[in-house]
Amino acid sequence: MSAPQKTRTFGASTTAAEVVDGVDLHGRRAVVTGASSGIGVETARALAAAGADVTLAVRDTGAGARVAARLKAELPSESGQLTVQQLDLADRSTVAAFVAAWQGPLHILVGNAGVMALPELTRTADGQEMQFAVNHLGHFALATGLHRALATADGARIVSVSSIGHLFSPVVLDDLDYRFRPYDPWTSYGQSKTANTLFAVGAAERWAGDGITANALMPGNIGDTSLARHMDPQQVADFIAAGAIALPPQKTVEQGAATSVLLAASPTVEGVTGRYFEDCAQAEPVSERAGAVAGVAPYALDRENAARLWTASEALVR
Repeated sequence: MSAPQKTRTFGASTTAAEVVDGVDLHGRRAVVTGASSGIGVETARALAAAGADVTLAVRDTGAGARVAARLKAELPSESGQLTVQQLDLADRSTVAAFVAAWQGPLHILVGNAGVMALPELTRTADGQEMQFAVNHLGHFALATGLHRALATADGARIVSVSSIGHLFSPVVLDDLDYRFRPYDPWTSYGQSKTANTLFAVGAAERWAGDGITANALMPGNIGDTSLARHMDPQQVADFIAAGAIALPPQKTVEQGAATSVLLAASPTVEGVTGRYFEDCAQAEPVSERAGAVAGVAPYALDRENAARLWTASEALVR
């Protein structure tokens, strides 16, 4: 028999399956973006295994369908249903189409999809810098578009996948798209990941009255993921050797999905909102980036920063 959740201790080595052991999500509906690879797959697997009906919101529906078929074959018969729907976070029309197609309540929204360290400045058709557009603006448009569905659910949860990379940069509201400063893959990524955390802070403030909680997280240093597909391995090695970045110990994909699943499904964090988690626990604040392999920057949890970003984001996604 599984131990009650409230008596368990979760940590860096916990897997997503361990987090949902004993959790019943039957009757709940979840959306996981970027669920065709990496921790998105494991997040979807764990939620479905606990009984949730999970929509895999993916850019490549062929890849999503293959993942859904594999999970259906691997999961027990009493697991939740798995469906696939197209969502390209860089294309505002697909976000609008996803929102328009959704009917009924939404209990869990996991903003997992993302890109990292694009080597050259790239902008969307709308003119936004690609990392900020995909990692933050696309998810912002999705969540605000689905607000009514979240509000009609009983205690909906929003999970925003951020990163320790947020320590590379705050959100620079005066130059979100690198029109006045030299483009850098890492500060751009950092800005987008700070935005992911500030979104959770802003949603927690605005939507508490709707019974919605929102939290951000650092999944960990995951070895087997497509997130770094645009990166030059030698560039990363040189970056680490130069001391420009410090990495926490590596995790498996199953361990990397654990904190997302904790925030999406575990009763141990019921009612917790507007926070930043890592290793299945709230992160400690850090005062500077140098040498940090964990923790959250104060600017990423600042309510005034969150309010300013929310206002700017609303204007950009109209």
